[in-house]
Amino acid sequence: MRMFYAYAVPALWLAWCIYWWVAGRDVKPVTRRESAASRAGHILPLVIAVMLLALPSLPYGLLSNRLLSPTHRVFFVGIALVVAGLLFTIWARLYLGRNWSGVVTLKKDHELVRGGPYRFVRHPIYSGLLLAIAGSAVVRGEWRGVLALIIAFVALWRKLRLEERWLGEAFGEQYAAYRAEVAALIPFVL
Repeated sequence: MRMFYAYAVPALWLAWCIYWWVAGRDVKPVTRRESAASRAGHILPLVIAVMLLALPSLPYGLLSNRLLSPTHRVFFVGIALVVAGLLFTIWARLYLGRNWSGVVTLKKDHELVRGGPYRFVRHPIYSGLLLAIAGSAVVRGEWRGVLALIIAFVALWRKLRLEERWLGEAFGEQYAAYRAEVAALIPFVL
């Protein structure tokens, strides 16, 4: 049972990464792509957030202090959040189909997808990732999880703003109407 507790979260993320890599192989050609420097602006903070959660221990006192008790209930709540978040990203990825990209891009014959999870939030992949990171933080149970979630939110918010600008330029009034109707990350809130 101890191995399950130690490897459940990494196994879920690894399975998700494998799916993400395989699913990302069949996409439309790109007509516009963000620069490498721009991409680094959100990738590097995400790497820091992942390291905060993934490292077995940190040399810094406050970040390694417990925030949540390491109980079975806390663990399974965290696992449920990770699973729910990762499944939400997969649902969104399926709806995006060949329009998906890990880099901020516009595709040839790009479509504005509004079905599936895009009815609830404009950026469901980011919403799902944040939920899964929050679940990972709950399982970790230390203050560093809070910091990791904040860093991930800031990085994804930065990326979201760039995507919003590009989609607004590409789809004009159609995207403006979508923005007015659907929240960015949290239904009816944000």
